[in-house]
Amino acid sequence: MLGGSEALLQILVSAFLAILFLQSGIDKVVDRRGNLEWLKGHFAKSPLAEIVPAMVTAITILEIAAGALSAIGCVVLVFSRDSTVAFYGAVISTVAILALFFGQRMTKDYAGAAVLVPYFLLALAAIYLLASH
Repeated sequence: MLGGSEALLQILVSAFLAILFLQSGIDKVVDRRGNLEWLKGHFAKSPLAEIVPAMVTAITILEIAAGALSAIGCVVLVFSRDSTVAFYGAVISTVAILALFFGQRMTKDYAGAAVLVPYFLLALAAIYLLASH
């Protein structure tokens, strides 16, 4: 059984990932047209220009899955201290961040890619914190 501080860290990191990815994923659903227009321009000079709609769909699914699993996992952690669902939320979060990082690098948006590094490190720490002990 985890101590109070470890359990609190698990809950907080899961809540953070839930907020991050649910907000981003829901925004892509609610404003798909706006996101597509912006991303078509962003990827216009990259090798990925022709597949922007498919990429938006894929990242939307990843973000909503990461956010939902993290949110459900956070609630489960609060009530039962079982970190399994939150762990999978963190794993999907890292996959989503890697996909975003790949896209930023492909567009040569190095500053945008660099902004993702702290999120990636947090998601990796979350995987470590949430792994069954």
